[in-house]
Amino acid sequence: QVQVAESGGGLVQPGGSLRLSCVASGSIFSINRMGWYRQAPGNERELVASVFSGSTNYAESVKGRFTISRDIAKNTVSLQMNMLNPEDTAIYYCNAAVSRIWNGPIYTYWGQGTQVTVSS
Repeated sequence: QVQVAESGGGLVQPGGSLRLSCVASGSIFSINRMGWYRQAPGNERELVASVFSGSTNYAESVKGRFTISRDIAKNTVSLQMNMLNPEDTAIYYCNAAVSRIWNGPIYTYWGQGTQVTVSS
């Protein structure tokens, strides 16, 4: 089995910063892609940022404010969030695309999510 766990959420004032961390563990041969998604009340889950083979991808709404980074050796991914605003309030989910054996199929695993609230 594979487990994905996020940490680092919380309450922050507008203009503040938070850093989210995620670690994937368990029966992992390799991780193809890792990313962060978020879901606000009443909205669909949306991509925030992802990293694949050293290339990063960001939602337009977070470009210039958020930075995703990955440690391949540790199976971790982080999201540094700066200049937060109330529209960033959501549950943030970590996602990992995992191969459990050499040349095997890739499965997507999700964490349970961590709440980020931006409010004064």
